[in-house]
Amino acid sequence: MDDLYRQQIIDRYKHPLKRGELDPHDLSYEDENPLCGDRIRIDLRTDAKGIITAAAFSGDGCAISQASADLLAEYIEGKSLEEIRSLNKETVLDLLGIELSPIRLKCALLSLKVLKAGAYGLEEARKVE
Repeated sequence: MDDLYRQQIIDRYKHPLKRGELDPHDLSYEDENPLCGDRIRIDLRTDAKGIITAAAFSGDGCAISQASADLLAEYIEGKSLEEIRSLNKETVLDLLGIELSPIRLKCALLSLKVLKAGAYGLEEARKVE
């Protein structure tokens, strides 16, 4: 079973479904892992109720970080900002489907870190409006 998930990671790395940038977007947040140089940016469009209507990612890095971002961007479409804020590392690890070493865990979770930071920032920005 691990081989199936490993193949999925390679496929998502080589042929991501959600790579790109959204213009216009309601949210764009970017961060990097300084230990390895992986960089992820996530763009989101939301409706008036805070539901994600479109998601895309860009950046560069290892197969794990890029596949994780692609899987997560696909997973969150149709979810609310509230649901996004409640996602945790198990969500990402379930999407990837394989066990990771502590070093690879940081790669896999970078997209979640970026997504949650952006989701909290968007909510704060809406409170000011």
